[in-house]
Amino acid sequence: MKNSNLNRRQLMKMLGLGSAGSLLGSAVPTMAKANGRNGAGDLSPSGSRDKSTPSYAAGLPPVTIRSVKAIGTAPQGANLVIVKVETSEPGLYGIGCATFTQRAEVVVTAINNYLPDFCIGKDVDNIEDLWQATFVSSYWRNGPVLNNALSGLNQALWDIKGKRANMPVYQLLGGKSRFAVDCYAHADGKTPEEVATNVQKYMDQGFRHVRIQQGGYGSLYLAQQPDFKDAGFGRATDDFMDARAYVKAVPKMFEVVRKTCGEQVELLHDTHERVQPQDMINMCKRLEEFDPYWIEDPLTPENMHLFPQLRAATTVPFSMGELFNNQNEFIDYMTRRDFDYIRCHVSQIGGITPAMKIAHLGEFFNVKSGWHGPGDVSPVGHAAQCHIDLNIWNFGIQESVFFSDQLVEVFPGSPTLKKGYMYVNEAPGLGVDINEKLAAKYPINNNAGKWTIRKRDGTIIRP
Repeated sequence: MKNSNLNRRQLMKMLGLGSAGSLLGSAVPTMAKANGRNGAGDLSPSGSRDKSTPSYAAGLPPVTIRSVKAIGTAPQGANLVIVKVETSEPGLYGIGCATFTQRAEVVVTAINNYLPDFCIGKDVDNIEDLWQATFVSSYWRNGPVLNNALSGLNQALWDIKGKRANMPVYQLLGGKSRFAVDCYAHADGKTPEEVATNVQKYMDQGFRHVRIQQGGYGSLYLAQQPDFKDAGFGRATDDFMDARAYVKAVPKMFEVVRKTCGEQVELLHDTHERVQPQDMINMCKRLEEFDPYWIEDPLTPENMHLFPQLRAATTVPFSMGELFNNQNEFIDYMTRRDFDYIRCHVSQIGGITPAMKIAHLGEFFNVKSGWHGPGDVSPVGHAAQCHIDLNIWNFGIQESVFFSDQLVEVFPGSPTLKKGYMYVNEAPGLGVDINEKLAAKYPINNNAGKWTIRKRDGTIIRP
């Protein structure tokens, strides 16, 4: 052809529809080469194919992981573990939450001793690939220690990607589905009346959802002197729970709170897996008239096979999954619609990447989110959950926590609460930073957590 500047449309008109397909196969590459374009459609300085950078990445230079380290701190009392990923681009880094507060020192060891050699030199953009590789890198695919380390790494990579794109992470997930994240607060008390008073205080602050507990997780009866302590069995610090008395007390608490605070407020309750299945069924049937928003963690991991029986026996909504380690643990229960809310610890399940997959699965089965967000999740972890909450369609509710001034000082940019809603600060990435010098003033400890609870005769009650 004499005119090398013919465009594709002109060529199609000349050749006609019948012969265009056969001729374009050879004609178009020749024209591209003549115009100095490579096969992907990108201009190269020499007019030859540029194999060093694929066309989809031409706008951003490759950035690799330079270092990975753990930062342990406890500004508000609870052990918090942060993963910091530094990159080959000067000044660019990301942070993520890897907090397993009961075994914080083990997580720190896993991060510092294993992640650097595995991650250094890898492309920070390939979040999915790095997640999959890390997930199977120790062969076994489960366990809270390595999953928390992986969660921190994953969140840090999303933080970096947001900073590179100059966007909050929720924008990278698909943008907002709501203006802010609706949250629930925690109301406790020694008596049902005291619980009701505290619920009203949160309602006055703008909260529409409140979780009610009488003396914490069944601890109304911990003041009693159980027989195992008289017998010198167990440790002096071991707790006691009278499960039968607890089952009878919870409906009474709901009744008082409903009468005092009305029907507008949504009431939640956490059993923390400490009640036997038949007792749970009986308690939930008595709670139906008080219309709870959810009953949390009704069964231990050992009794999960009884969920269909529990579901068939009561109309009370359930949230479940706080003790799940692996994203695959959700599949059967969610597809059967055994529970209504995903009670998942994003810093436990492996980070933003698997949490999004679980959330999207829930959308198909009318299961909503209810991420685990207690005080032993760092502000970085709360921010990660908040970014997911802003995006997913099947958001349910978010657990809130009030950050102390010293915690916010250590973690500038922490999410904020206003009228029962949580807000991120709209900065690129997750929006939260860490002051490492201040963090070092609050070292973590080897406190294993107070999770030893016994029956009257000393038998362990499983959480």
